[in-house]
Parts: sequence; structure tokens; C-alpha cells
Amino acid sequence: MTATASPQVAGSVLFIADLHLCAAEGATTRAFEAFIAGPARRAAQLYILGDLFEYWAGDDDLADPYHQHIARLLADLTQHGTAIGFVAGNRDFLIGEAFTATTGVTRLTEPVAITLGERPAVLLHGDTLCTDDHAYQAFRQQVRDPVWQRAFLARPLAERRAIIENIRAHSEAGKRQKAADIMDVNPDAVAAAFRAADCDLMIHGHTHRPATHTHTVDGRPCERWVLADWHGEAPYLAWSDGTLRRELLTV
Repeated sequence: MTATASPQVAGSVLFIADLHLCAAEGATTRAFEAFIAGPARRAAQLYILGDLFEYWAGDDDLADPYHQHIARLLADLTQHGTAIGFVAGNRDFLIGEAFTATTGVTRLTEPVAITLGERPAVLLHGDTLCTDDHAYQAFRQQVRDPVWQRAFLARPLAERRAIIENIRAHSEAGKRQKAADIMDVNPDAVAAAFRAADCDLMIHGHTHRPATHTHTVDGRPCERWVLADWHGEAPYLAWSDGTLRRELLTV
């Protein structure tokens, strides 16, 4: 896959993923509010690499008071001057034009190529790298099909929510039956992504296994930074002055 290009970024850049925001997770919501008011407000660019929400049933769900609150936070941030790029995850791939128009967020098609200083990098949600999970990849192909999405979004919102809740329940049960390594990235898929992007830096989420990995791809040393998921705190990756570093905002 050819990476979608994004402009060279000047100033500090932040990366987050796998927040799984929902009204039931008050501590994580408060962490997000503090993150938006603090580090994100001081940044030039924020990249959200998928699973901002626990799930997204369609843009008509913007009428939900909790979703309105999160949308207002994002809109305030973009109006302040922080640019926000969003890569869809496996929970919120139905975010569409109404959400982006309301918030000022730019939806990006992965893989996304950016340049940090002089260093090219590729951004992903990360699920496309988990190619050993054949059942998930088949499901992903189905739900990312525009025809399937149009048919699904034509259903009443309450029905969509119920379907998603049922899928989530089956997914959680299925995870307990899978070997842990199946749900992690495949080394060949990682190498292929580096080759396709022609870069030596990758940033992604999805696996909930934060770490910094080194790879050698065709003799080229490469780094892969995996973002942390959120649980009442705000872990994020920050780039400034030519350096990447992990940060943690506690509330």
C-alpha cells in the first residue's frame, strides 16, 4: 500500500491511540479533558491513531450528550490552532464527514506518511499489521467495504448500537480463545509496511502493548513505536526538537 502523504510538521507533535472513550469511563474522560486543555493545546499537531471511542455507530450518534462533549473538546482545540489528524481504528471506522465538519479534525487514510523534522515516518492504527489473526482480517475487510457500510448505516441507530454491542461481546470472548501472539503484529507485515513507506520510523497503536521495537529491513535499521492504551491516565508520544519521547499525564 502506498502511504498517504501529510505535510511536513513544524513545532511539537503528539500521538495518541486506543482511548476507548465512553460515558462509563469517567476517569479516562477526565484524563482526555486534561490532555486537551494541557499538552494538546500547546502542540502544533495531534495525531489520533484510532479507537478514540469505545465504538462509533455512525455520525448521527453525535446527538448523544457524551459524544457532543467530546466533539466540543476537539472543536475547541482545532479552533485554538492545534491541527488534528485522525486515522480510523477498528472501533471508530464509521466516523464520517459530519464528525470531521463538527470538530475540525482531518480524517486521514492509512498508511499516513509524515516528516518529523527531516525524518520521514509512517503512521498506522496497527490492525493491518496483525495478519496472523485471519478471522479479524476477514471481518475488517467486510466492515471497511463501502457497500457494507452504506447498508449498515441505513439501519436505525438503536439497531446499529445493539449489533455493535453484540459484536463486541463476541470479540472479547474470542480474544480469550486466541493465542497472544496471533493478536500481535506479524514481522513480515511490519517489514512490508516499512518498505512501502520507504522510511525507518513507524508509529501505531491497536495492540495495547506499548514498547519501542528495533527492526532491520533490507539492511536498514528501523524503529517501531507502539502507543499505549488509556486507563484513567493520558499516555502519549511527543516529538519536539528532533526527539521522540513517551509522556504520561496523570489526573
